[in-house]
Amino acid sequence: MLAIAESRVGPFHGIINVPLLSVDNITMRFGDRRLFEDVTCSFLAGRRYAITGPNGAGKSTFMKILTREIEPSSGTVTRPKKVGVLRQDQFAFDKFRVIDTVIMGNAPLWKALEERDALYAKPHELLTDKDGMRLGELEGIVGEEGGYTAEADAAVLLDGLGLESELHERRMGELQGGQKVRVLLAQALFGNPPALLLDEPTNHLDLDSVHWLQDYLCNYAGALVVISHDRHFLNSVCTHIADIDYQTIIMYTGGYDDMVLAKTQIRARIEADNAVREKKIAQLNQFIARFSAGTRSSQVTSRKKEVERIQTAELARSNIQRPYMRFDMKRPSGRHPLEVKGVAKSYDALKVIAGFTASVTRGEKIALVGRNGAGKTTLLKSLIRNATGYVEDVDRKFTIDGGTVEWGHEAAVGYFAQDHSDTIAKGMTAIEWLQQFDPQATQEELRGLLGRMLFSGEDALKATAALSGGESARLIFCRLMLQKPNFLVLDEPTNHLDLESINALNIALQKYEGTVLLVTHDYDVLDEVATRIWHVEHGHVDDFKGPYEDYLTYAQQKAS
Repeated sequence: MLAIAESRVGPFHGIINVPLLSVDNITMRFGDRRLFEDVTCSFLAGRRYAITGPNGAGKSTFMKILTREIEPSSGTVTRPKKVGVLRQDQFAFDKFRVIDTVIMGNAPLWKALEERDALYAKPHELLTDKDGMRLGELEGIVGEEGGYTAEADAAVLLDGLGLESELHERRMGELQGGQKVRVLLAQALFGNPPALLLDEPTNHLDLDSVHWLQDYLCNYAGALVVISHDRHFLNSVCTHIADIDYQTIIMYTGGYDDMVLAKTQIRARIEADNAVREKKIAQLNQFIARFSAGTRSSQVTSRKKEVERIQTAELARSNIQRPYMRFDMKRPSGRHPLEVKGVAKSYDALKVIAGFTASVTRGEKIALVGRNGAGKTTLLKSLIRNATGYVEDVDRKFTIDGGTVEWGHEAAVGYFAQDHSDTIAKGMTAIEWLQQFDPQATQEELRGLLGRMLFSGEDALKATAALSGGESARLIFCRLMLQKPNFLVLDEPTNHLDLESINALNIALQKYEGTVLLVTHDYDVLDEVATRIWHVEHGHVDDFKGPYEDYLTYAQQKAS
């Protein structure tokens, strides 16, 4: 059973180097599978920690142990009484106002507000002296917890996370999924808790909101524990990395890139130790096999005991898996693969794209940026609807209100949809689905391609209906590598990918000799891949010819 110890932490005033969260001898197993064993570590005030490791390593499991959603196989957790947690249930608050949902992040305040409002709702003549005394106590709690500015404070958080003020009074049930996630993130931040536990807080955030969150967290004085697949976010925010590997958690000082450098040294030492032990076991087994029937029985017995002793301590293996992506082309496109003239698209009275015109040159890598809902996906769909190459029939049914899109000579488009839940047909295996796109490909070729994207051995026979979000994304990348298009259109391809996979995609896109249209909120991919920026806002597309860093300078100068 999980033993939870409540540390007695009062109102948090930002005292650094105080252990606010700690785990002692935590072990987590699922059947025969062991995620981590006998882990002991502390999370201190004033420090910001990332939990890292590949998909399946146990990051979310460890976070759920900290949030009390699940119990470890053994061990104890100590945490403060007040903790901000990014909740994953988007439907739990559907009947409440958005602003109230945020305030619920401070449970003592919300409880006091509800009780106070219930007493004030009683007819005046029915209020007793006891009620009056209780109202005084409640007003004291409301004051101590910042209740008199609660709605204004909640609105500041919501504004920073890009949720328009007209939505603050609406019911949560009226919001879309991405909007709900922002509200739940504001709820976790509300009330300045001494510890914050955030699992994928940048999901569904546009770049402006991510930058706001980075600044907020960098000024946060408590203990932050975060999971994110955004390398730039981790490097910007985190002071320490808690990396799940070798069936334990290893703590590193610095951001994500600092951890990678230090980890290569630690990994080399651990794997060298493993190699020495394996060699020793092999030598002992050779001696046992050679002399087990002879006169050296006592020595053989001694060697057997030594083998048992060495084998008792299992050889920990790194769980790091690195996919390999390479996008080749069957043939290059013409010099001008795409010409756009006056494209317009509206949804009822809302103008999303108003007369967009552009010419794309072969080899350009264009990133579409802008707030969520600005029209980036709409613009991509408006362009690929009549594309030559590998576009699904359902995407060709998309309509525009005006303008022309002309694809150039030999242009062959490969498309990665933001919502790819319907892209992969059910009722077949991963390798069967992939073979549809090149019936002439051999099983060895397909398995080799799948292996590069971490579908090794029996994983190639996994049912498509059972694929996770990350596995589905990697399988679609297999398809793109098999088809070899010369024009890639990628809408949020880094969603569902772990850091290793995002890095592999980043490198592959940099080396790709074709043309790219890309929507992503990953700063490093934008910064290192894009050669041109289309900024979408209020129906207008600002076309900037240059890398993302230069665009940011241009945008700042334009704003001032």
